[in-house]
Amino acid sequence: MRFLDANRAIGVLMALFCLSLSPAMAQNWWDKIPLLKYSPRYFGPNAFPMPELTGGALSPRWEVELRGEYHTMTGDQTKDILVRLYAPIAKGKAGVNLSWVFQEWYETSPEVRDERNAVETKSPITCRGDVVLNCYYQVLRSEKWADVVVSANLKTASGGRLCDARYTDAVTYWFDAQVGRDLWRDPSGKAAVRAYGLVGFYCWMTNDLINRQNDALCYGLGLSGRYRGFTLSADYAGFRGYRDDGDKPMDLRVKLNYEIKKNILTFRYEHGMRDDLYDSYGLSYTRCF
Repeated sequence: MRFLDANRAIGVLMALFCLSLSPAMAQNWWDKIPLLKYSPRYFGPNAFPMPELTGGALSPRWEVELRGEYHTMTGDQTKDILVRLYAPIAKGKAGVNLSWVFQEWYETSPEVRDERNAVETKSPITCRGDVVLNCYYQVLRSEKWADVVVSANLKTASGGRLCDARYTDAVTYWFDAQVGRDLWRDPSGKAAVRAYGLVGFYCWMTNDLINRQNDALCYGLGLSGRYRGFTLSADYAGFRGYRDDGDKPMDLRVKLNYEIKKNILTFRYEHGMRDDLYDSYGLSYTRCF
């Protein structure tokens, strides 16, 4: 009887220990979710996509891209692999772009983890990103005046590791209009200089029960130069939310393309400013059809 009583006592103590531990762990997990700040400053580098400038003109070709990226800031080192597919419609008058961060690897410092109210400094499981859908339409194509493109864009809630402030697990969408015009073009068509810009509306869902979304103005200006197979472009883009909680990121982006026989190699560099704390480097290969 004493042996059975001892076993029962040990069993009760173990049960009480598990019951006391599990809710505490769960509480630690769930308690952090309302503390997350849904803004670019307090999330990973891929959580809030920055609008891409098309130059005001759509490509008439299919494009398949594979890109490797490295994002760095004090206390956060992130690497990812991104895949992208662009499909032209109606002979290039419209187009659909689909991109996805296939996998992301990250490691943050304990200080950054605590500042973001995250749980882990690196993911114990595979981390995949959001799917982003861009739908473009060529409103105007004119050498005399300008080229105009409008777009509707959606970031899905498919990304993982909300607990580590990597992806928001909430929808983001934006609408924009882009204008571009050649400032100079070589008569042979081998070289050109082009200026372009973007303005639009950017919105994302938050975890605030009162202010369920953050609305922002998005903008961008760019300049590109092309000579034979080389294209060098630089643009400045960002968006400005109204809550002033780290929601005003700005990017200075430089991209160098080299195309040979429908194969494009691209190197890109992005310098984050204000509420974008990352410097990003990317190398990609694109096949055109």
